[in-house]
Amino acid sequence: MTLGLGRIGGLLACVGLVVAHGGVAHQKPLAVDPDADWGTRHMAEEHHIENFDAGAFFTLHDFDNNGVWDQAEILKFYGMEDETAKDVPQDKKDNILKEILKLMDNNNNGQVEREEWDRYSGTGGLLPDFGLGPGHHWDIEMEYEIHHWQKYHDENTKEEDLIHPEDIEHFKKHDELEDEADRVAVLDKMSIVEQNIPDKFRKDKQ
Repeated sequence: MTLGLGRIGGLLACVGLVVAHGGVAHQKPLAVDPDADWGTRHMAEEHHIENFDAGAFFTLHDFDNNGVWDQAEILKFYGMEDETAKDVPQDKKDNILKEILKLMDNNNNGQVEREEWDRYSGTGGLLPDFGLGPGHHWDIEMEYEIHHWQKYHDENTKEEDLIHPEDIEHFKKHDELEDEADRVAVLDKMSIVEQNIPDKFRKDKQ
């Protein structure tokens, strides 16, 4: 599949808007102590935040703002919803949940409430490092900006500068997503989707 230059131009403009409006694309990655705990590395690498407290960490990762970390949220901030985790076996994901809940879920309701986190972190408790990376949980655009664009590009980048393998893969993915969206849009306009009719009900298959 070839890259659509028009699409690249549009996406490049979107990145420029992030920069112009004070987004993270102009920031450079923070230097992280290799001996830092997992939460500190996560905040630095994924959010570009160096100074934070336990309360801020909880709120930032309470994605639905309901005052608890449910199991889906725990897996999300550990990066288990990201495509880079597609090969992580289910038993490893189950172990993440088991360990986190064992450390913090005092009332055994299968989630971590804000009070439980405050109690745990207040006694010096840290989030374990399961050896699965910093916990990617942005969408593909933000992941690209944080982990590649900020390191190698800036607001002055031109289309012809986007030659790194990461650039090519990123825009290829955008092409694929847009192609799929176009295909679904066409199907949505059809009253009946022929391909979805079982063969036994299709005249051309009888």
